[in-house]
Amino acid sequence: MKVSRIGVIGSGSMGNGIAQVSAQAGFETVLFDISDAQLDKAMATIQKSLAKLQEKGKLKDDPATVAKRLTRTTQLEMLKSCDLAIEAATENREVKFKIFRDLDALLPKHALLATNTSSISITEIAGKTKRPEQVMGMHFMNPVPLMTLCEGIRGLATSDAAFQAAREAAEAMGKVFIEAKDAPGFAVNRILMPMINEAFFALQEGLATAKDIDQAMKLGCNFPMGPLELADFVGVDVCFMVCEVLHRDLGEDKYRPCPLLRKYVEAGWLGRKTGRGVYVY
Repeated sequence: MKVSRIGVIGSGSMGNGIAQVSAQAGFETVLFDISDAQLDKAMATIQKSLAKLQEKGKLKDDPATVAKRLTRTTQLEMLKSCDLAIEAATENREVKFKIFRDLDALLPKHALLATNTSSISITEIAGKTKRPEQVMGMHFMNPVPLMTLCEGIRGLATSDAAFQAAREAAEAMGKVFIEAKDAPGFAVNRILMPMINEAFFALQEGLATAKDIDQAMKLGCNFPMGPLELADFVGVDVCFMVCEVLHRDLGEDKYRPCPLLRKYVEAGWLGRKTGRGVYVY
């Protein structure tokens, strides 16, 4: 099937980035959120990002042309003509389940439903709809306009045709599309989150300072960001939640969230978004 109109549900850091690359790629794009204030913030972020890309000569069309393809709304009904809906709401199971039930009832029968979840089972999400063969994971990396990867995840019932259409849409957005199994953490977070968790154990044990742990990985392993810096960027709460999912669903103690990671969440030190995480911003 051909995708020409894309809906994005959730206008936070992931959602606004997905909407931006969708509009840049030439898709008519609808960005939904329940809050006008959040949509205002999202549109300002998109405009700033487009301006930076234009300055660097990395934007095919001018920002005004891209913006014309992008519609914002607080009415979910505006997505009813979309060929592909990508959910990028908060990482809460019940919230996502409700969104997928609503989208299933609203969108045309041919439409694909995708989730940007970093940890929740695609098969379980698909099971909340009457079209499980048309549901898949499309896990983009943050920040979406700059990161090249899109992790594709099939649910148990996802059809080859639907998955291929999702692949083609992601590639049209300039992404490299990899396929991962529907298993806890998929490919990226199955590897990344244990590393971040181990960095918190190292910090808790006084193995080195936070700065030196990050410097060790940046200069010793050529990482662009250290694991503790990255935790602050992603959100310490998100890292903790994914570690909990890995520990619970895989049942192995090596995935046990570090107590210090838990304490940071309890303190509200969630990283850049709160002004305090491992580092102060």
